[in-house]
Amino acid sequence: MDRGDTCDIFCYDEEKVKRVQEKLNNNDFHHMTQIFKVLADLTRLKVAYALCNEEELCVCDVANIIGSTMATASHHLRLLRNMGITKYRKEGKLVFYSLDDEQLKQMIRLAIGLQKEAVTVE
Repeated sequence: MDRGDTCDIFCYDEEKVKRVQEKLNNNDFHHMTQIFKVLADLTRLKVAYALCNEEELCVCDVANIIGSTMATASHHLRLLRNMGITKYRKEGKLVFYSLDDEQLKQMIRLAIGLQKEAVTVE
């Protein structure tokens, strides 16, 4: 059995480990994992990506973009809103959604770009 991917002895750099552990303790990874879980759903990722490309979209727009019913689109948008990923405003009988965070937009665009690069390399 080839064990070329592990250390032959156990030792570690105590200072590096301590620095990284302190950073780990000072961040909210639970909330971050919840965001990644929500965006790991294909439909919700498509919705979030659509909202990266437009300032705001109404539920009807989103339903047409993802090829779903308004109820399904509304369900996904509500989940994104509950996670703090989107915000909404009501105008008459229409509800418009937008992404709530510019950094999140950049992260989604970066992920799409990385995926396109990976496909190109293969």
